[in-house]
Amino acid sequence: MPNQQKKIIFCTAGVLSFACALGVVTALGTPLWIRATILCKTGALLVNASGQELDKFMGEMRYGLFHGEGVRQCGLGARPFRFTFFPDLLKAIPVSIHVNVILFSTILIVLTMVGTAFFMYNAFGKPFETLHGPLGLYLLSFISGNTGPNCSPSQPQSSCGCLVMILFASEVKIHHLSEKIANYKEGTYAYKTQSEKYTTSFWVIFICFFVHFLNGLLIRLAGFQFPFAKSKDTVTSNVAADLMY
Repeated sequence: MPNQQKKIIFCTAGVLSFACALGVVTALGTPLWIRATILCKTGALLVNASGQELDKFMGEMRYGLFHGEGVRQCGLGARPFRFTFFPDLLKAIPVSIHVNVILFSTILIVLTMVGTAFFMYNAFGKPFETLHGPLGLYLLSFISGNTGPNCSPSQPQSSCGCLVMILFASEVKIHHLSEKIANYKEGTYAYKTQSEKYTTSFWVIFICFFVHFLNGLLIRLAGFQFPFAKSKDTVTSNVAADLMY
């Protein structure tokens, strides 16, 4: 493939990576990961509410990884509330999972920025000679996080994005995060989650997950050979040489 086309491909991949990094940074700080509807069970059971009467006992909340806000309703009007995970909810949430979600989101940002630098260097520098030397092998291994065959800088980024989504989904669905938040410091009333849906910030991570796979395809399209990747001819010749001895 001509060098000009390679530059266009690498530049496109770099722009996509940079956009992903900005998206994840924004998602990390916004309370737009989950929107939940909560029902005041205590009040609804006391008056045996059903149908449209339940609306008086329905509240809602939205939250992200650091803070959130919502409205509780238990038949006596709306009660707005705000909360932060650190330090308010440390005793109510699965801290290890929540911290890991934040940690892997941060790692995803770092890897995506390093990937952006890698793509731009390949687009505007002189990578086709430099990055095949010993120093380049170490650099690419550090960026890709993988020294196995056919490694790609998109692989660890995709892995981090996948881990963020899995851990956060398990925190919400398995550990009932919304219920724990709704019932925090509520001694009189008990709340139950009626519905939950992932919102903007979560889907930003989801989109970035696929963008990194797209970047991997762009690298292959450019015909870029990664370090420690051996062609079939090389493997065949090595096997033949071993048989001779």
